[in-house]
Amino acid sequence: MASAPSKLYSDDVSLVVVLLDTNPFFWSSSSLSFSQFLTHLNQVVVIATGYNSCDYVYDSSSTGNQSVGNGRMPSLCATLLQNLEEFMNKDEQLGKQEPEGRIACSLLSGSLSMALCYIQRVFRSGLLHPQPRILCLQGSPDGPEQYVAIMNAIFSAQRSMVPIDSCYLGAQNSAFLQQASYITGGVHHKPQQLDGLFQYLLTIFGTDLHSRNFLQLPKPVGVDFRASCFCHKNTIDMGYICSVCLSIYCKHLKKCSTCGSVFGQAQTQSDEPSATNRKRKTTDA
Repeated sequence: MASAPSKLYSDDVSLVVVLLDTNPFFWSSSSLSFSQFLTHLNQVVVIATGYNSCDYVYDSSSTGNQSVGNGRMPSLCATLLQNLEEFMNKDEQLGKQEPEGRIACSLLSGSLSMALCYIQRVFRSGLLHPQPRILCLQGSPDGPEQYVAIMNAIFSAQRSMVPIDSCYLGAQNSAFLQQASYITGGVHHKPQQLDGLFQYLLTIFGTDLHSRNFLQLPKPVGVDFRASCFCHKNTIDMGYICSVCLSIYCKHLKKCSTCGSVFGQAQTQSDEPSATNRKRKTTDA
């Protein structure tokens, strides 16, 4: 597969993949209703990020969406709303099987992976294609158990030169989205007033990559680079890092649970590889 730098981009054509957080735990406690939030949307590809699943809910390139109402906006919104309702009902049914006590986070890692797969499919379609970017509209808290999968998706987007923009609507900021936008060269912003969400989406996230060279967009300030430990899925400031696979743990272990490496000099005669498990800041990992 050809790498992204070898592709030819069109300056005036963009591909935007929107990851839409539909987690009912967030919207039920938010001051902004989900129906009001949807009136601000105007995009090409929409992936719904649910509590238990994620799926495509709208793709303007599909033949069915292009033929509905001859492309009129009311018809497009109706199709999007219908697909979202079906997805949320299905996701709610899956949620009834979940155990109590689980963090009310959405499957951001899954929707990021789906967005990158869609973009890679576009990359393979020809030499000339729109400049892709991903916009995450997220309100749910970070899911520490998704740390590895999300970081893999972030680095894949960086290698493919796909910026990840993030607009966080929750009470606390998202460390995952801050890192995603910082590493990939995207824009991260947490609106202070949700009533002005349309203005933020239009002036900050609605601009294409070519136009951003001439605009003063929000700069990253105080990005949270803390990682989550692989053992308890907690966000930590200091941790023990495996020198072989770089897995992070909140306490010293005798053996790495990820790669199986044995820590310490006392185990050097074992058939398994020897490694060190030193404590350091997780932001330096």
